[in-house]
Amino acid sequence: MSIQILLETKVKEGVRSLFDTELPSVEFQPTRKDFEGDITVVVFPMLRVVKGNPVQIGEQLGAFLKSEVDSISSYNVVKGFLNLVVSDSFYIDFFNGIKNESNYGLVEESVTDAVMVEYSSPNTNKPLHLGHIRNNLLGYAVAEIIKASGKKVYKTQIINDRGIHICKSMVAWVKFGNGETPESTGLKGDKLVGNYYVAFDKVYKEEIAKMVADGIDQKVAAKEAPILLEAQEMLIKWESGDKEVVSLWKKMNSWVYKGFDETYKTMGVDFDKLYYESDTYLLGKDFVADGLEKGVFYKKEDGSVWIDLTDDGLDEKIVLRSDGTAVYMTQDIGTAIQRVKDYPDIKGMVYTVGNEQDYHFKVLFLILKKLGFSWAEQLHHLSYGMVDLPSGKMKSREGTVVDADDLMVDMTATARELSEELGKLEEYSQAEKQELYKMVGLGALKYYILKVDPKKRILFNPEESVDFQGNTGPFIQYTYARIQSILRKANATEVDWSSAVDTSFELHPKEKELIKQLQLFPETIQLAAVNFSPALIANYVYDLVKEFNSFYQQVSILGETGEQKKVLRIQLSNKVSEVIESGFKLLGIQVPERM
Repeated sequence: MSIQILLETKVKEGVRSLFDTELPSVEFQPTRKDFEGDITVVVFPMLRVVKGNPVQIGEQLGAFLKSEVDSISSYNVVKGFLNLVVSDSFYIDFFNGIKNESNYGLVEESVTDAVMVEYSSPNTNKPLHLGHIRNNLLGYAVAEIIKASGKKVYKTQIINDRGIHICKSMVAWVKFGNGETPESTGLKGDKLVGNYYVAFDKVYKEEIAKMVADGIDQKVAAKEAPILLEAQEMLIKWESGDKEVVSLWKKMNSWVYKGFDETYKTMGVDFDKLYYESDTYLLGKDFVADGLEKGVFYKKEDGSVWIDLTDDGLDEKIVLRSDGTAVYMTQDIGTAIQRVKDYPDIKGMVYTVGNEQDYHFKVLFLILKKLGFSWAEQLHHLSYGMVDLPSGKMKSREGTVVDADDLMVDMTATARELSEELGKLEEYSQAEKQELYKMVGLGALKYYILKVDPKKRILFNPEESVDFQGNTGPFIQYTYARIQSILRKANATEVDWSSAVDTSFELHPKEKELIKQLQLFPETIQLAAVNFSPALIANYVYDLVKEFNSFYQQVSILGETGEQKKVLRIQLSNKVSEVIESGFKLLGIQVPERM
C-alpha cells in the first residue's frame, strides 16, 4: 500500500475523531525541498468542513497521525501545510515487497471490461506521413497503457479505401502508368499509388489553368476539368460494381496494404481487427430509419434526414441525403454499433483522430446516446494537435508531405551520426550497430512525440530529439544501458544481492527519493489510462531517470564497503531499470543492453 492511500484513510479518521465531521477528500503534495518531510497534507481545503486556525488544525492532525501511524516518525506545520516525515522502515518494507515483482505496476487484464482503441485509419491513395506517425504512436501507446491498467483492449483501424481520392490515383495510373507495379519499379506499393495521386493533381491543375485561359470561370473549370470527370465516372462504376474497375481497385489497394504493413512493422504498432470503409459505408442506414421512427431524427421536405442538436448547444446535422445515400456520420454510427456486435464485451471506445474532427465526434457520441446505446457514455475522442517541421506545413496533394518511412530512416541515420561521434561502439559488430541506431533513432522519434500532451501542437525537431542530454529518448536509453553495465559487474562479483534488506537499515536521502519515485509508477499508469495520456508515462520515466542519475552521482554502488548498503543499491538500480523498460514498453520504445 502506498503511503498516500494509508494516510488518506488515517487523515479522514483523525478529522472524524478530532473535529466530529466527515472530510470528503484529502489533498496531498510532495513536501517542498526547503522543508523537512516526505509528503504534505494541505490543510486549507479542510476549512470548508473544519472551522478553525489552519496551523492549529495541522498541529492536532500531525499529533494524531504520529500516534496512530507507525510509519510517521515526525511532523512539522508551516502555515496551512502539514509536512510528514515517513520512516525509512516504511520505504524499505515497501521496496522489499516490490523488488522481485516482475510486472510491478501492471494490473491483470479484465475478462469482462474491454475497450476498443482506433488509430491510424489512413486513406489508400498515399503513404503514411508524419501526422500518421503521431496518430499511430498515440493510439498504440494509449491501448498499451489501458491494457496495463487492467482492461482488455482491442486495437483497430478503419481503412478509408473507397471514394473519389482512390479513384484519382486509379485514373492517373490507367492514363500514365504503362502497367507499372511495385515489383517493376522497386517502390513500396503505397508510395507508387501516392505518386499517381500527385500526378493526378498536377494534370488537374494544368487543365484548370488551360480552361481559365480559354475564358471559362475558375469555379466551373474546377468542377468540369476532364480528368476530374473521369475520376467521378470511375467512382460511379465502382459503386455499380463494374468488374474491371473493381478489379483495378482491389489490385491497387493490395499494393497499398502491403506497403502499410511494412511501415507499421518498422514503427512497431499492430492491430487486432481491421475495418474497411468499402464494407462499412452502407452501415448505419437501418439505425437512421429506427431513429426516425423513434423521433430522434426528422425528415425535411426534400427527403433528407437530420437531427436537431440545438438544445444541446450544437446545430442541426444531416444523417442521410435526399437521394438516400449515407454521409460520414451515418457510416460512423453504423460502424460503432457493428463493433459492439463484433465484440460484445466492449464497454467503451477511444477514437484517435486529429483535433480538426472535434465537432464531428461531439455529434457522433451525442447521436449514439440519443439512440439509446448505454456504451455511448464511454466513448472518447483522443483529440491531438498537428505535427509541424521547421520547414512548414505538409500538403499531400503536392507531394510535400514528410513521408513516415523516410523520416524513420532519417532518424536512424541521425542516431548513427551522433553515436559515431560519441565513439563508444568499438566492440559492436556492424549488425549490432545497425540495430542500436534503429533503436535509438525510433526511440528518439517516439519519445519526442509522446512526451507532449496529445492536445498540444508539436514542432518536431529531429536533431533535438536525438540529443543524449535532457528530456529525450536517447538520454533515458543511455541511463538504462548504464544500469545494465552496473548489473553485469555486480553479477561478476560474489555479492548475493537477492536477499531482503533489513527494515532497521538507515537510508541515504537519495535512496529514499528513488524508492519514493518508484512508488508512483502504478498510480501513474492508472492516471495515464484515465486521461488517455502517454505523456504522463514518458515524463514519469524521465523523472525516475533524473532521480537515478542524481543517486548515481552522489552515492557509491559497487564501491560501497557496507554489505547491506551495496545490496540495496544494486537492487534499487535493478528495479529502476525494470521500471524504465516497462514504462518505455508501454510507449512502444525499446531499450538497449549496451550503448
